[in-house]
Amino acid sequence: MTKLEQIQQWTAQHHASMTYLSNPKTIQYLTGFGSDPIERVLALVIFPDQDPFIFAPALEVEVIKETGWQFPVIGYLDHENPWAMIADQVKQRHVDPTHIALEKGQLPVARMEALAAQFSDPHFDLDITSFIEHMRLIKSPEEIKKLEIAGKWDDFAFEHGFAAVKAGKTEQSAVAELQYALMKEGIMEMSFGSLVQAGAHAAEPHGATNATKFENNELVLFDLGTVYDGYISDASRTVALGTPTAKEKEIYDVCLEAQLTAQAAVKPGLTAAELDKIARDIITKAGYGEYFIHRLGHGMGMSDHEFPSIMAGNDLVLEPGMCFSIEPGIYIPGVAGVRIEDCVHVTENGSLPFTHTPKELTYVG
Repeated sequence: MTKLEQIQQWTAQHHASMTYLSNPKTIQYLTGFGSDPIERVLALVIFPDQDPFIFAPALEVEVIKETGWQFPVIGYLDHENPWAMIADQVKQRHVDPTHIALEKGQLPVARMEALAAQFSDPHFDLDITSFIEHMRLIKSPEEIKKLEIAGKWDDFAFEHGFAAVKAGKTEQSAVAELQYALMKEGIMEMSFGSLVQAGAHAAEPHGATNATKFENNELVLFDLGTVYDGYISDASRTVALGTPTAKEKEIYDVCLEAQLTAQAAVKPGLTAAELDKIARDIITKAGYGEYFIHRLGHGMGMSDHEFPSIMAGNDLVLEPGMCFSIEPGIYIPGVAGVRIEDCVHVTENGSLPFTHTPKELTYVG
Protein backbone atom coordinates (compact mmCIF):
# COMPACT_ATOMS: atom_id res chain seq x y z
CA MET A 1 0.00 0.00 0.00
CA THR A 2 1.40 3.39 -0.99
CA LYS A 3 1.63 6.30 1.44
CA LEU A 4 -1.25 8.02 -0.32
CA GLU A 5 -3.35 4.87 -0.11
CA GLN A 6 -2.70 4.73 3.63
CA ILE A 7 -4.05 8.28 3.99
CA GLN A 8 -7.01 7.39 1.79
CA GLN A 9 -7.73 4.34 3.94
CA TRP A 10 -7.51 6.43 7.14
CA THR A 11 -9.90 8.96 5.59
CA ALA A 12 -12.42 6.24 4.84
CA GLN A 13 -12.08 4.52 8.22
CA HIS A 14 -12.70 7.81 10.03
CA HIS A 15 -15.71 8.63 7.85
CA ALA A 16 -14.14 11.87 6.65
CA SER A 17 -15.50 13.50 3.51
CA MET A 18 -11.93 14.47 2.66
CA THR A 19 -8.51 15.09 4.18
CA TYR A 20 -6.99 18.53 3.57
CA LEU A 21 -3.20 18.67 4.01
CA SER A 22 -1.25 21.92 3.91
CA ASN A 23 2.05 21.17 5.65
CA PRO A 24 4.66 21.42 2.84
CA LYS A 25 6.80 18.69 4.45
CA THR A 26 3.85 16.32 4.65
CA ILE A 27 3.02 17.02 1.02
CA GLN A 28 6.63 16.36 0.05
CA TYR A 29 6.66 13.12 2.05
CA LEU A 30 3.49 11.87 0.35
CA THR A 31 4.07 13.12 -3.20
CA GLY A 32 7.77 13.79 -3.76
CA PHE A 33 7.10 17.47 -4.46
CA GLY A 34 8.86 19.86 -2.12
CA SER A 35 8.23 23.59 -2.02
CA ASP A 36 7.77 26.48 0.38
CA PRO A 37 4.68 28.32 -0.92
CA ILE A 38 5.38 31.28 1.41
CA GLU A 39 2.09 33.25 1.47
CA ARG A 40 0.48 31.30 -1.36
CA VAL A 41 -1.77 28.26 -0.95
CA LEU A 42 -0.41 24.74 -1.40
CA ALA A 43 -2.67 21.82 -0.52
CA LEU A 44 -3.08 18.10 -1.05
CA VAL A 45 -6.73 16.98 -0.97
CA ILE A 46 -7.42 13.27 -0.45
CA PHE A 47 -10.80 11.56 -0.68
CA PRO A 48 -11.88 8.17 0.68
CA ASP A 49 -12.91 6.80 -2.71
CA GLN A 50 -11.60 9.13 -5.44
CA ASP A 51 -8.25 10.27 -6.78
CA PRO A 52 -6.48 13.02 -4.84
CA PHE A 53 -5.41 16.35 -6.29
CA ILE A 54 -2.71 18.90 -5.55
CA PHE A 55 -3.70 22.56 -5.49
CA ALA A 56 -0.74 24.88 -6.01
CA PRO A 57 0.40 28.25 -7.30
CA ALA A 58 0.42 28.24 -11.10
CA LEU A 59 4.18 28.77 -11.10
CA GLU A 60 4.64 25.35 -9.45
CA VAL A 61 2.41 23.24 -11.72
CA GLU A 62 5.03 22.10 -14.23
CA VAL A 63 7.51 21.30 -11.47
CA ILE A 64 4.91 19.11 -9.78
CA LYS A 65 4.27 17.23 -13.02
CA GLU A 66 8.01 16.64 -13.42
CA THR A 67 8.10 14.75 -10.09
CA GLY A 68 5.98 12.00 -11.62
CA TRP A 69 2.76 12.93 -9.81
CA GLN A 70 0.07 11.03 -11.68
CA PHE A 71 -3.07 12.71 -10.39
CA PRO A 72 -4.62 16.12 -11.16
CA VAL A 73 -2.71 19.31 -10.42
CA ILE A 74 -4.77 22.48 -10.14
CA GLY A 75 -2.89 25.76 -10.44
CA TYR A 76 -4.11 29.22 -9.52
CA LEU A 77 -3.00 32.75 -10.35
CA ASP A 78 -2.32 35.32 -7.68
CA HIS A 79 -5.45 37.34 -8.43
CA GLU A 80 -7.75 34.31 -8.21
CA ASN A 81 -9.61 33.12 -5.11
CA PRO A 82 -7.88 29.85 -4.12
CA TRP A 83 -10.61 28.76 -1.68
CA ALA A 84 -13.36 29.05 -4.26
CA MET A 85 -11.22 27.11 -6.72
CA ILE A 86 -10.48 24.33 -4.21
CA ALA A 87 -14.18 24.11 -3.37
CA ASP A 88 -15.06 23.93 -7.06
CA GLN A 89 -12.72 20.97 -7.50
CA VAL A 90 -14.24 19.24 -4.49
CA LYS A 91 -17.79 19.82 -5.72
CA GLN A 92 -16.91 18.56 -9.19
CA ARG A 93 -16.25 15.26 -7.43
CA HIS A 94 -19.81 15.38 -6.03
CA VAL A 95 -18.59 16.03 -2.49
CA ASP A 96 -20.11 18.55 -0.08
CA PRO A 97 -17.82 17.87 2.87
CA THR A 98 -19.30 17.65 6.33
CA HIS A 99 -16.32 16.11 8.15
CA ILE A 100 -12.90 17.40 7.04
CA ALA A 101 -9.65 15.98 8.43
CA LEU A 102 -6.65 18.27 8.92
CA GLU A 103 -3.22 18.42 10.44
CA LYS A 104 -4.67 20.80 12.99
CA GLY A 105 -1.40 22.40 13.97
CA GLN A 106 -0.69 23.40 10.38
CA LEU A 107 -3.73 25.36 9.16
CA PRO A 108 -4.16 28.96 10.37
CA VAL A 109 -7.63 29.87 11.62
CA ALA A 110 -8.08 32.46 8.86
CA ARG A 111 -7.47 29.84 6.19
CA MET A 112 -9.72 27.29 7.86
CA GLU A 113 -12.51 29.88 7.98
CA ALA A 114 -11.95 30.80 4.32
CA LEU A 115 -12.20 27.14 3.33
CA ALA A 116 -15.23 26.56 5.56
CA ALA A 117 -17.09 29.46 3.94
CA GLN A 118 -17.15 27.55 0.65
CA PHE A 119 -19.28 24.65 1.95
CA SER A 120 -22.73 24.30 3.45
CA ASP A 121 -22.03 22.53 6.77
CA PRO A 122 -18.34 21.73 7.23
CA HIS A 123 -16.87 20.41 10.47
CA PHE A 124 -13.11 20.32 11.03
CA ASP A 125 -13.42 17.67 13.70
CA LEU A 126 -10.79 15.14 12.64
CA ASP A 127 -7.04 15.49 13.23
CA ILE A 128 -4.76 13.25 11.17
CA THR A 129 -1.56 14.62 12.74
CA SER A 130 -0.75 11.62 14.92
CA PHE A 131 -1.29 9.17 12.07
CA ILE A 132 1.12 11.07 9.80
CA GLU A 133 3.67 11.45 12.60
CA HIS A 134 3.70 7.68 13.07
CA MET A 135 3.93 7.12 9.29
CA ARG A 136 7.08 9.26 9.22
CA LEU A 137 8.47 7.80 12.45
CA ILE A 138 10.06 4.64 11.04
CA LYS A 139 12.47 5.47 8.23
CA SER A 140 12.97 3.15 5.27
CA PRO A 141 16.47 2.01 4.20
CA GLU A 142 16.26 4.55 1.36
CA GLU A 143 15.50 7.34 3.82
CA ILE A 144 18.35 6.22 6.11
CA LYS A 145 20.76 6.40 3.17
CA LYS A 146 19.77 10.00 2.42
CA LEU A 147 20.20 10.91 6.08
CA GLU A 148 23.66 9.32 6.06
CA ILE A 149 24.71 11.41 3.06
CA ALA A 150 23.39 14.58 4.70
CA GLY A 151 25.39 13.63 7.79
CA LYS A 152 28.60 13.35 5.78
CA TRP A 153 28.10 16.93 4.60
CA ASP A 154 27.65 18.01 8.21
CA ASP A 155 31.07 16.52 8.98
CA PHE A 156 32.47 18.42 5.99
CA ALA A 157 30.93 21.64 7.31
CA PHE A 158 32.40 21.13 10.78
CA GLU A 159 35.87 20.70 9.30
CA HIS A 160 35.65 23.99 7.43
CA GLY A 161 33.92 25.79 10.28
CA PHE A 162 36.56 24.78 12.82
CA ALA A 163 39.29 26.00 10.47
CA ALA A 164 37.61 29.41 10.32
CA VAL A 165 37.82 30.01 14.08
CA LYS A 166 40.58 32.54 14.72
CA ALA A 167 40.92 35.15 17.44
CA GLY A 168 39.52 38.45 16.21
CA LYS A 169 37.25 36.95 13.55
CA THR A 170 33.48 36.85 14.04
CA GLU A 171 30.92 34.11 14.47
CA GLN A 172 29.32 35.32 11.24
CA SER A 173 32.55 34.89 9.30
CA ALA A 174 32.84 31.25 10.40
CA VAL A 175 29.29 30.55 9.22
CA ALA A 176 30.01 32.28 5.92
CA GLU A 177 33.11 30.18 5.33
CA LEU A 178 31.58 26.81 6.15
CA GLN A 179 28.47 27.51 4.06
CA TYR A 180 30.54 28.78 1.13
CA ALA A 181 32.59 25.58 1.25
CA LEU A 182 29.36 23.57 1.10
CA MET A 183 27.96 25.63 -1.75
CA LYS A 184 31.09 25.05 -3.82
CA GLU A 185 30.35 21.33 -3.45
CA GLY A 186 26.74 21.78 -4.57
CA ILE A 187 25.11 21.73 -1.12
CA MET A 188 22.92 24.82 -1.37
CA GLU A 189 20.50 24.41 1.52
CA MET A 190 20.96 24.23 5.27
CA SER A 191 18.36 22.47 7.38
CA PHE A 192 18.21 25.48 9.73
CA GLY A 193 20.18 28.66 10.34
CA SER A 194 23.76 27.65 11.13
CA LEU A 195 24.69 28.50 14.70
CA VAL A 196 28.17 29.49 15.84
CA GLN A 197 28.46 31.01 19.33
CA ALA A 198 31.62 32.08 21.12
CA GLY A 199 32.31 32.16 24.84
CA ALA A 200 29.44 33.27 27.08
CA HIS A 201 27.24 33.80 24.00
CA ALA A 202 26.95 30.00 23.78
CA ALA A 203 25.03 30.00 27.07
CA GLU A 204 22.02 31.15 25.01
CA PRO A 205 20.90 27.84 23.42
CA HIS A 206 18.79 29.54 20.75
CA GLY A 207 20.79 32.74 20.45
CA ALA A 208 21.52 33.71 16.86
CA THR A 209 24.96 33.84 15.28
CA ASN A 210 26.12 37.45 15.35
CA ALA A 211 29.15 39.72 15.11
CA THR A 212 30.67 38.50 18.39
CA LYS A 213 34.42 38.09 17.94
CA PHE A 214 36.32 34.97 18.90
CA GLU A 215 38.74 35.44 21.76
CA ASN A 216 41.60 33.25 22.90
CA ASN A 217 40.95 30.75 25.67
CA GLU A 218 37.23 30.21 25.23
CA LEU A 219 34.83 27.57 23.99
CA VAL A 220 32.97 27.89 20.66
CA LEU A 221 29.70 26.06 19.97
CA PHE A 222 28.68 24.90 16.47
CA ASP A 223 25.17 23.64 15.62
CA LEU A 224 24.38 23.06 11.96
CA GLY A 225 22.72 20.84 9.40
CA THR A 226 22.50 20.31 5.66
CA VAL A 227 19.79 19.07 3.31
CA TYR A 228 20.29 16.20 0.87
CA ASP A 229 17.43 15.21 -1.44
CA GLY A 230 14.86 16.48 1.04
CA TYR A 231 16.44 14.88 4.15
CA ILE A 232 18.37 16.76 6.78
CA SER A 233 21.34 16.44 9.08
CA ASP A 234 21.70 18.06 12.49
CA ALA A 235 24.72 17.94 14.80
CA SER A 236 26.50 20.05 17.40
CA ARG A 237 30.09 20.27 18.51
CA THR A 238 31.86 22.52 20.99
CA VAL A 239 35.55 23.28 20.39
CA ALA A 240 38.23 25.20 22.25
CA LEU A 241 40.11 28.23 20.96
CA GLY A 242 43.23 28.18 23.07
CA THR A 243 43.01 26.83 26.60
CA PRO A 244 39.60 26.85 28.30
CA THR A 245 39.30 27.47 32.03
CA ALA A 246 39.11 24.54 34.41
CA LYS A 247 35.38 25.24 34.86
CA GLU A 248 34.75 25.20 31.10
CA LYS A 249 36.72 21.97 30.72
CA GLU A 250 34.71 20.39 33.53
CA ILE A 251 31.44 21.41 31.89
CA TYR A 252 32.63 19.94 28.60
CA ASP A 253 33.68 16.65 30.17
CA VAL A 254 30.33 16.22 31.95
CA CYS A 255 28.36 16.98 28.79
CA LEU A 256 30.51 14.58 26.77
CA GLU A 257 29.99 11.77 29.29
CA ALA A 258 26.24 12.35 29.18
CA GLN A 259 26.14 12.32 25.38
CA LEU A 260 28.35 9.26 24.93
CA THR A 261 26.54 7.29 27.65
CA ALA A 262 23.10 8.06 26.27
CA GLN A 263 24.10 7.30 22.69
CA ALA A 264 25.62 3.97 23.74
CA ALA A 265 22.41 3.10 25.60
CA VAL A 266 20.08 3.46 22.60
CA LYS A 267 18.42 0.17 21.68
CA PRO A 268 14.97 -1.16 20.85
CA GLY A 269 12.79 -1.51 23.93
CA LEU A 270 14.14 1.51 25.77
CA THR A 271 11.69 4.38 26.19
CA ALA A 272 12.29 7.99 25.22
CA ALA A 273 11.93 9.01 28.87
CA GLU A 274 14.47 6.42 30.02
CA LEU A 275 17.00 7.66 27.47
CA ASP A 276 16.53 11.27 28.56
CA LYS A 277 17.03 10.24 32.19
CA ILE A 278 20.32 8.49 31.43
CA ALA A 279 21.91 11.71 30.20
CA ARG A 280 20.13 13.99 32.66
CA ASP A 281 21.18 11.95 35.70
CA ILE A 282 24.86 12.31 34.76
CA ILE A 283 24.58 16.08 34.43
CA THR A 284 22.52 16.38 37.62
CA LYS A 285 24.94 14.23 39.64
CA ALA A 286 27.78 16.51 38.53
CA GLY A 287 25.89 19.51 39.90
CA TYR A 288 24.76 21.05 36.62
CA GLY A 289 21.19 19.78 36.35
CA GLU A 290 19.66 23.27 36.55
CA TYR A 291 21.69 24.26 33.46
CA PHE A 292 20.38 21.46 31.23
CA ILE A 293 17.24 23.31 30.18
CA HIS A 294 15.82 21.37 27.22
CA ARG A 295 14.83 17.84 26.22
CA LEU A 296 17.56 15.39 25.30
CA GLY A 297 16.50 15.13 21.67
CA HIS A 298 13.95 15.36 18.89
CA GLY A 299 12.98 13.32 15.88
CA MET A 300 14.49 14.17 12.51
CA GLY A 301 14.08 13.18 8.88
CA MET A 302 12.64 15.54 6.30
CA SER A 303 12.35 18.18 9.04
CA ASP A 304 14.93 19.11 11.65
CA HIS A 305 12.34 18.81 14.46
CA GLU A 306 9.98 15.86 14.03
CA PHE A 307 8.07 13.48 16.27
CA PRO A 308 9.08 12.15 18.78
CA SER A 309 10.54 14.18 21.64
CA ILE A 310 13.18 12.36 23.67
CA MET A 311 12.17 13.71 27.06
CA ALA A 312 10.79 12.97 30.49
CA GLY A 313 7.20 11.78 30.43
CA ASN A 314 7.38 10.25 26.96
CA ASP A 315 6.93 6.50 27.26
CA LEU A 316 7.26 5.85 23.52
CA VAL A 317 9.27 2.65 23.05
CA LEU A 318 12.23 2.93 20.69
CA GLU A 319 12.07 0.75 17.56
CA PRO A 320 14.45 0.08 14.67
CA GLY A 321 14.26 2.80 12.05
CA MET A 322 13.49 5.64 14.45
CA CYS A 323 15.77 8.65 13.97
CA PHE A 324 16.43 11.35 16.56
CA SER A 325 19.03 13.61 18.11
CA ILE A 326 20.94 13.08 21.35
CA GLU A 327 22.07 16.53 22.45
CA PRO A 328 22.68 17.20 26.13
CA GLY A 329 23.75 20.73 26.93
CA ILE A 330 24.99 22.78 29.86
CA TYR A 331 24.45 26.54 29.68
CA ILE A 332 25.77 28.75 32.47
CA PRO A 333 24.87 32.42 31.88
CA GLY A 334 27.88 34.69 31.72
CA VAL A 335 30.27 31.75 31.68
CA ALA A 336 29.91 29.32 28.78
CA GLY A 337 27.63 26.95 26.95
CA VAL A 338 28.38 23.41 25.80
CA ARG A 339 26.25 21.17 23.59
CA ILE A 340 27.35 17.94 21.92
CA GLU A 341 24.96 16.27 19.50
CA ASP A 342 24.68 13.42 17.06
CA CYS A 343 21.53 12.22 15.36
CA VAL A 344 21.18 8.45 15.26
CA HIS A 345 18.97 5.76 13.84
CA VAL A 346 17.91 2.82 15.97
CA THR A 347 19.14 -0.56 14.70
CA GLU A 348 18.12 -4.08 15.69
CA ASN A 349 20.44 -4.05 18.70
CA GLY A 350 21.66 -0.49 19.19
CA SER A 351 22.07 2.62 17.07
CA LEU A 352 24.30 4.21 14.46
CA PRO A 353 25.08 7.94 14.14
CA PHE A 354 24.76 10.01 10.99
CA THR A 355 27.74 12.22 11.88
CA HIS A 356 31.26 11.16 12.81
CA THR A 357 33.21 14.30 13.70
CA PRO A 358 35.20 13.43 16.86
CA LYS A 359 33.57 14.46 20.12
CA GLU A 360 36.65 14.63 22.31
CA LEU A 361 37.50 18.30 22.90
CA THR A 362 39.09 19.68 19.74
CA TYR A 363 41.50 22.59 19.95
CA VAL A 364 41.32 25.06 17.06
CA GLY A 365 42.87 28.33 15.95
